[in-house]
Amino acid sequence: MSDTRTLALSKALIEQPSVTPEDAECQQMMADILSPLGFTCETMQFEEVKNLWARKGTEKPLVCFAGHTDVVPTGPHDNWTYPPFDATIVDGMLYGRGAADMKGSIAAFLAATESFIAKHPNHKGSIAYLITADEEGPADNGTVKVIEALEARNEKIDMCIVGEPSSTKDCGDVIKNGRRGSLGAVMTVKGIQGHVAYPHLAKNPIHLVAPALAEMAAEQWDEGNEFFPATSFQISNINGGTGATNVIPGEVEIVFNFRFSTELTEDELKRRTHAIMDQYGFEYDIKWKLSGHPFLTERGSLVDAAVAAIKEVADIDTELSTSGGTSDGRFIAPTGAQVVELGPINATIHQVNEHISVADLDTLSAIYERILEKLLLD
Repeated sequence: MSDTRTLALSKALIEQPSVTPEDAECQQMMADILSPLGFTCETMQFEEVKNLWARKGTEKPLVCFAGHTDVVPTGPHDNWTYPPFDATIVDGMLYGRGAADMKGSIAAFLAATESFIAKHPNHKGSIAYLITADEEGPADNGTVKVIEALEARNEKIDMCIVGEPSSTKDCGDVIKNGRRGSLGAVMTVKGIQGHVAYPHLAKNPIHLVAPALAEMAAEQWDEGNEFFPATSFQISNINGGTGATNVIPGEVEIVFNFRFSTELTEDELKRRTHAIMDQYGFEYDIKWKLSGHPFLTERGSLVDAAVAAIKEVADIDTELSTSGGTSDGRFIAPTGAQVVELGPINATIHQVNEHISVADLDTLSAIYERILEKLLLD
């Protein structure tokens, strides 16, 4: 099998062991490719995180490819059939950490950009890349900080394609044109520690909070809408006790999360949560963390271009979806940019033996190039 440009770039990126928040040499490799194409490449470093902002052109519209070079840890290499950073091809599949999430997409971005500029050197508008090494980690010093810097100098992205693996069965069958918001909380409920044989001398915080948690779980927070499913509440951790079987705990910690639609706001979720807790009269404290507001890009120039490009390249009638977790699109959409997530099949992301179809790499690159043609040609 001879390497296509997209495959060669994918292999080169996968071979860089860029476990979050490390970039290894991925962004420098990208800059070395983009600079000769006329891009001005700017490294934006915030604390330990390296980010790349690259731009070609000064005119509107500014179409941005966004993504991340960091990958999740591999776990023990012995669990992998093929070494996770060797970029091994077997039976038409490219194996390696980051193959689908999301070095394959970055390679497709690059190959599409090279081909588009070679064919259309006088295209209108501008093309940009916003690449971080802090998407798989806390995401405190990555895309969010780059967007803050761009906003401070009034540099506006008009349309953004995030290369997250959005597809389910066939490359291009799903576009994410929005995401639910994510509001997390750590709640500590206070009680009085004591001996289990003398419960009248103690106050069990687990017993105190249990009815409130049951009410939270049964609550219908909203009904969703045509774009979003109903808001969900999930408890992920409950920690309490000393480890002894005969001690009533003095406090319990509950970690929970809301994935919420555009029908609700962060403040409404907080207010309703406190209202439920306050009914039960126990002492508690909640520390909240908003990971992202919900966002939605409705049908318009970007969504229409992506839908049409997928149909023309892959002959697929794509589905618009807002399902799944959060992505860095949550930092870009609030600036007013149209944002879609479009990438490869997500079946093996974050798994041992992560892989991507070699054929899908070229399909994805062709889709990205066709989108550029639809947006940046008269």
